[in-house]
Amino acid sequence: MRVADEIIQGLTARPRTLPPKLFYDELGSTLFGAITKLPWYTPTRCEEEVLRVRAADLGAAIGPGAVIVEPGAGLCEKFAWILPALEQPRAFVPMDIDGDTLRIAAGRLQRAFPSLAVDPRVVDFTRDLPWPDVDAGVRQVVFYPGSTLGNLDHAAAEAFLRKLASHLRPGDKLVLGVDLVKPEPVLVEAYDDPIGVTAAFNRNILVAIRQHVETDLDPRHFDHRAVWNPEVARIEMHLVARTAHRAHVEGHAIDFAEGESIHTESSHKYDRDRLEALAAVTGFEPEVLWTDHKGWFAVTVWRRT
Repeated sequence: MRVADEIIQGLTARPRTLPPKLFYDELGSTLFGAITKLPWYTPTRCEEEVLRVRAADLGAAIGPGAVIVEPGAGLCEKFAWILPALEQPRAFVPMDIDGDTLRIAAGRLQRAFPSLAVDPRVVDFTRDLPWPDVDAGVRQVVFYPGSTLGNLDHAAAEAFLRKLASHLRPGDKLVLGVDLVKPEPVLVEAYDDPIGVTAAFNRNILVAIRQHVETDLDPRHFDHRAVWNPEVARIEMHLVARTAHRAHVEGHAIDFAEGESIHTESSHKYDRDRLEALAAVTGFEPEVLWTDHKGWFAVTVWRRT
């Protein structure tokens, strides 16, 4: 399905939705980078603690001479955190939908580590996962930090992990970052910060989709809202219409009632039991799990069975 068709289908459905991959135009990537530095956004800070404290352990778990693939690499910062602890990695293959950001980040990484082979791939990895050619006997490792898996519902998360498993050989590794269930006020404030950076990021999706469709959707007509849904253990981000109004997307008239929302993102939170169950049904076996000192974020290493 074309991206334009995904947008039209989501906005004409009930409830209305947009895929979160569309957040990441140039401005969206910049805003998300700012979000990760906010004191209220705990996932990045907690994950950085785990990756830096456990870098040597992670390097040992990955082993020497690996080809490392990172879907959704963005700024490649997290790989740069662990790279000094890796033993002679053979290649790094970062993938991201935002080509400008990826090329800049990959170039910066290549200059900092000139002996590393860096092969950036501009791709929507949720639809296409172009795998590098890897010689038999060379260890492959998927590095999937940042709790990006949480943006997928349960069925989609299982399907994506099975897709990763299909590219891996027995004994290959998946390094997975996941945000854990924690007190509701902490969760909500991480996605609705008091200075409005996340609100700007959320509204910007209505600008970012103009790369793919003609639309007069106006971000000024919507409020940002983040809510915790305990039944499915996820934070939901919505854009809520301030007033009743009509907008257009590719010639389709869309009438919004006051208070009607566009569901733009879900961020599912995990616990150890759910992670182990997910590994079991997707072709992996958990080897180790580390958390930050608060137990708010986990980095786990799975082995392909």
